[in-house]
Amino acid sequence: MNQLIVLSYVAFGGAFGACTRYLISELSVVLFGRGFPYGTLAVNVIGSFIMGLLMSALNQGMIEASPWRPIIGLGFLGALTTFSTFSMDNVVLLQHGEYFKMTLNLLLNVFLSISACFIGFQLMMRS
Repeated sequence: MNQLIVLSYVAFGGAFGACTRYLISELSVVLFGRGFPYGTLAVNVIGSFIMGLLMSALNQGMIEASPWRPIIGLGFLGALTTFSTFSMDNVVLLQHGEYFKMTLNLLLNVFLSISACFIGFQLMMRS
């Protein structure tokens, strides 16, 4: 498939994913307040659920990879949350019995990502 077409699918899905993320985050503040990152939790869980649906539908041949994988899997979910991809990676490791790799992936992603965010935040606060 032409790369320009794939990029347009990703951009199209990404625009909707970004808008959806914003709306869910705003709705979460209205419903639950700002005491906990409910919006982030909501988009991560919703995105992971949609990724599971998408991957299952693709694996079972219920839908064609093109255009749905670029639109939903890369664009929409990529803008909504990358946590869905992280979740799918861990499900695949679990399905293959790779418990050590799954645990390592969980720990490294969470620890290193939070650490990197903290370091970046601290660096910007000092400048």
